[in-house]
Amino acid sequence: MASLTPTLERSHSLWRSIGLALSGAAIITLGAKVQIPFWPVPMTLHTLTVFLVAALLGPRLGAAAMVAYLGAGAMGLPVFSNSPERGVGLVYMAGPTGGYLLGFLVASGLTGWLAAGRSWIGRTLAMLAALAVVYAAGLAWLATFVPATKLLAAGLTPFLLGDLVKVALAATLVSGVFRLKGR
Repeated sequence: MASLTPTLERSHSLWRSIGLALSGAAIITLGAKVQIPFWPVPMTLHTLTVFLVAALLGPRLGAAAMVAYLGAGAMGLPVFSNSPERGVGLVYMAGPTGGYLLGFLVASGLTGWLAAGRSWIGRTLAMLAALAVVYAAGLAWLATFVPATKLLAAGLTPFLLGDLVKVALAATLVSGVFRLKGR
């Protein structure tokens, strides 16, 4: 009977990891769907939830949550912001915001890695570095849809202030969760 214990522990750990990744994907979906009136454009909580999940779950599970989210979207589930109104599945992912989605995937692993064990300032800096990755990937892809002269106005400046607020809020929430857990 003792030989089954390591197998059961690994199985429990696997199911726990799957549950955490799927829960993270659900939280990211909720963040993509929440619309908040903001200036100059309405904002979602997408950035906040991606960074929050990644910082709480770490690089592997944070990235796994993002993979699950993107996988659900690729299969046609309406998990993305403004879907199904603006399309679903791979068609949506290949559209103007596809680069930001790819950026979120890279950023989730980067945030989880850079934010681990850091203070509020360290987490904030980790999330700002990840945000730069999101914008770099997003703007590079968006450039295939928007003229270069309008690129920053279409894909950066309307969102930057809101994203900076979301980064500060995400770092604060993570710090609060870890404080409550006694870390």
